[in-house]
Amino acid sequence: MKNIVEKFYTALSNCDGPTMISCYHDDITFEDPAFGTLKGERAKAMWLMLCESQKGKGFNVEFSEIKANAKTGSAHWEAIYNFSKTGRKVHNKIDASFEFKDGLIIKHTDEFNLRRWAKQAMGVKGIFFGGMQFFKNKLQSQTNSMLDKFIKENKAV
Repeated sequence: MKNIVEKFYTALSNCDGPTMISCYHDDITFEDPAFGTLKGERAKAMWLMLCESQKGKGFNVEFSEIKANAKTGSAHWEAIYNFSKTGRKVHNKIDASFEFKDGLIIKHTDEFNLRRWAKQAMGVKGIFFGGMQFFKNKLQSQTNSMLDKFIKENKAV
């Protein structure tokens, strides 16, 4: 299953959303601090949205430490990009865990330090509020609203 994780991150580094989502099982569950829990088509649409928004904007992804067996896996990946709302440079360090079914990823959990991300993305506001639950809730509300809009505008998702 190591090959499916490598394919996934290679596609992400190329902003190739369709190849990324081809690595996901139809019953995928994705979770991270920014979006919360996404299932099925919403999880797939999130990656399509991310790739579309980052094409040609200097988005850089590096991945390493990929480990996998038939049922589970893990990886470390880092994304360097400019946060669209503030233009600030972000270097996010993420640890991912995976579960596999039918040769595809059925569960994908990304963990990263939200406070550190908020500090980079939002500056002083992020320093003060990035570690608070209300900040996380507001961020998830905003990212899911953006995802809803993307899905509505891209009915083929």
